Amino acid sequence: MGERVALRPHTVDTLPALKRWYADPELVRLARHRNEPLTGDEVERMVRERFTTAQMLAFALYERVGTAEHLIGSCTLANLDIENGAASFHLMIGEPAARGRGLGSEATRLVTQFAFEALGLHRISLTLFAFNEAAMRCYTKAGFTEEGRMRDAITRDGRRWDEIQMGLLATDAS
Repeated sequence: MGERVALRPHTVDTLPALKRWYADPELVRLARHRNEPLTGDEVERMVRERFTTAQMLAFALYERVGTAEHLIGSCTLANLDIENGAASFHLMIGEPAARGRGLGSEATRLVTQFAFEALGLHRISLTLFAFNEAAMRCYTKAGFTEEGRMRDAITRDGRRWDEIQMGLLATDAS
């Protein structure tokens, strides 16, 4: 638990918000290779098949306001490879009012701290699209550095954009 955010397991109560967020064209534009919203059935299948595996830890992200908590997003450590000490990170701030306020940076720091300290991971990676400047600020603020680019990897808004690869090592975070 952080100062302003809390990470909790996803429950049946978080499913309606996940369905709403994955149906939001702007969130899809920012975060998914597929440029079409997911249907409710697709979100349920994703939660059932991917959020509950040994290779993924999924967290519901809550903003803490006094003693109350409000669901604002989701984040995951995916492709968990304990033997090699690696995972990939994904973050989605689903609620528009929660964006641009540093909550994603705090959540990112909490998850990476957990990954390094509790899971003993050495490396966390992520990818984002070059036009997603808010994500770049969030991840840079949390300590990630750019490691590479896949040039012209995605088409959005009538043009081609790079997919940026970023990484964070446990030694960077200490």
